Amino acid sequence: MNFQIIDELKKELDQLRPLPSAAVKNLDEVYRVEWTYNSNAIEGNTLSLLETKLVLEEGLTIGGKKLREHFEVINHSEAISYVQDLVRRDVELSEFAIKSIHQLVLKNIDDDNAGRYRTINVMISGSQHTPPHFTVVSERMEQLVKWYHDRKDELHPVELAAAFHFRFVYIHPFTDGNGRTARLLMNLILMKYGYPPAIVKAASDTRLKYYEALETASIHDDLSSFLQLIAECVEESLHKYIASVK
Repeated sequence: MNFQIIDELKKELDQLRPLPSAAVKNLDEVYRVEWTYNSNAIEGNTLSLLETKLVLEEGLTIGGKKLREHFEVINHSEAISYVQDLVRRDVELSEFAIKSIHQLVLKNIDDDNAGRYRTINVMISGSQHTPPHFTVVSERMEQLVKWYHDRKDELHPVELAAAFHFRFVYIHPFTDGNGRTARLLMNLILMKYGYPPAIVKAASDTRLKYYEALETASIHDDLSSFLQLIAECVEESLHKYIASVK
């Protein structure tokens, strides 16, 4: 795949560095709400973008909404902060980091399974793909982290992040929260390379494309449509970042 446009936009963003601190703060606030809203909505959370913002920024409880949905918002925001901290401290991607992110995602929702690989076999509703047997999950995750470290200097960062996301959900290492964790990990990788986070939109057409692309990759071992979708999300984020700091 050709990443020429993305590379040009990334170069343009890098030339604007150091980014003005006020713009960075504003972007962080906007992206935190958007990323949290979309990632949760993809998984069925019914809080709107505005409600998500109110829960995050005002600490409000939205009437008629489940407690779990509020925790999903708060937890996701905490997981973003953790990811930002890993990037700031230049901490290497590890199984410990993966489990820590997942632990934050499921905190107060399913504390028994938060940060722990699954000990049961699972099926994914609406998918023909059956994740590997639970007894090999630990080994597969070890292999995934090794794959990342072996390939990180040869793959384009966008391809590396997208491929890691796919390989992670293919293993489906946790009983719940895999999608959110996968998108957090994908953005951890992108942010390590100086990219803004890529937001997969929860709008029905994009959400459908996202699931279809993952299914195609799982069943036919063809990552091209998934890679294309993530590249478009990265491109959109770069445009937004450049526009807001110029």
